[in-house]
Amino acid sequence: MPLEEKLIGLSGCFPAKFEKQKDGSLVADFKVAERKVFLSKKTLTYRCHLRVNEPEKAVTYYERLTEKGLGIPVSSSLSGDDLTPGFGFKKEVYKISGKERGGTIEEQSKLFGKDYKYAFDWQKVRETVKKEAQDAGYSFSVCLAERSV
Repeated sequence: MPLEEKLIGLSGCFPAKFEKQKDGSLVADFKVAERKVFLSKKTLTYRCHLRVNEPEKAVTYYERLTEKGLGIPVSSSLSGDDLTPGFGFKKEVYKISGKERGGTIEEQSKLFGKDYKYAFDWQKVRETVKKEAQDAGYSFSVCLAERSV
């Protein structure tokens, strides 16, 4: 059985199955958590994108956690908590040097865990793909930009 088909089959134990894209890569997107407060809503989503390169026997993998918010700003000035995303946006910039990036998905998960209650093990997805790739004799690499997949 080709590795791509095996990974699609194994993704049945994840919250979302891998779906084959037009360019031949595999993508899984799902909502990890959602938080509603008064007239606002924040959603935390996980996305992983991978490509199996058969001729080179290599798997390229990318993952991210994304938080999106929508609503009317409401804040609790007495407790100092900012409860909503408000009107506007937040931008994070990462410096990429070599294979390392400031602000890993582990750090993002810990940061988001302060706002959300969830029991999502993001490592399970990556480790399953990595194990299957290595068992099939493929190299496994994590890339830092989704366009590199």
